[in-house]
Amino acid sequence: MQQNGAGETSNGEPSALSFRTPSPLPMATSRVRRFAQEGRAVPQPRVMVVFSPASETDNQGDAAMSNTECEGEEYRKPAIPAPSLNLGKPIRTFSPAQEFPEVVPLNVGGTHFTTRLSTLQRYEDTMLAAMFSGRHHIPRDAEGRFFIDRDGKYFGDILNFLREGELPKRDRVRAVYREAQYYALGPLLESLEDTQPLTGEKVRQAFLDLLPYYRENLERIVEIAKLRAMQRKARFAKLKVCVYKEEMPITPYERPLFNSLRFERTESEAKLFEHHCEVDVSFGPWEAVADVYDLLHCIVSDLGERGITVDQQCIGVCDKHLINHYYCKRPIYEFKITWW
Repeated sequence: MQQNGAGETSNGEPSALSFRTPSPLPMATSRVRRFAQEGRAVPQPRVMVVFSPASETDNQGDAAMSNTECEGEEYRKPAIPAPSLNLGKPIRTFSPAQEFPEVVPLNVGGTHFTTRLSTLQRYEDTMLAAMFSGRHHIPRDAEGRFFIDRDGKYFGDILNFLREGELPKRDRVRAVYREAQYYALGPLLESLEDTQPLTGEKVRQAFLDLLPYYRENLERIVEIAKLRAMQRKARFAKLKVCVYKEEMPITPYERPLFNSLRFERTESEAKLFEHHCEVDVSFGPWEAVADVYDLLHCIVSDLGERGITVDQQCIGVCDKHLINHYYCKRPIYEFKITWW
């Protein structure tokens, strides 16, 4: 039986070897036959197979496969290894969010509380809301209560504010304010700042800001009194403290020679009045309505907040001579600090 170029026999019947649909078998068979005739080994199967329509001849298919013969050599080359994505860091595993019951039992520093979950989450952007949002793990005690490592003495005041906006009594305001700072409870902080004694503290601090060395001088008083008591093996120590308000030292005998009432002395005149009183610590001058007795009250109160017992009394004035009939006349106070 003879085939013509169209893949048919001489009598017009279709040949059994002709295919109307694209198939890789004719090309693969032809390629294997050619390699077998030439005595060459069949290359690895990692090659590109080209599908040609039935109208193309076998020679054209063989030509297409011969083009891939060189490409097969490249395909057989070892590929460049892909960069490893393992950077040596351990893979983090995220535990599921912690769930909380509707009624939450709490253990705050050994003091037990019980409240609703919605109460703890009342104000966003607070530590309590974040703690009980499920994003953070909160340990439990032996009884299953959620434990907060904080003094629970004033936590009840925190809960009362979260429940119904109740503010603490005046003697607890300062302590509750510190707890509200720890829990970042902004609404409670704002409410406490508008109540006594914190409102008065803001006014007092505005006055003390005129004395930038105020805190430093308080530390000097404590250190000097402690050292002096230890050296003398005494129960108390005494210091001399100068507290003056005037910008320039004056006396009741001043005349228009120096315009001291308005503090308008020239630089050369001011140098005539520069001196340091023979005391341990000096406070002043300042320009405000608050007077010397107001500052003395601040000093004694702040030392008392630190548990230091202080008694003070005026023992005279600085009588250092300055010029002509001008003397210092700054008041000198004796501070008695009792240590036990």
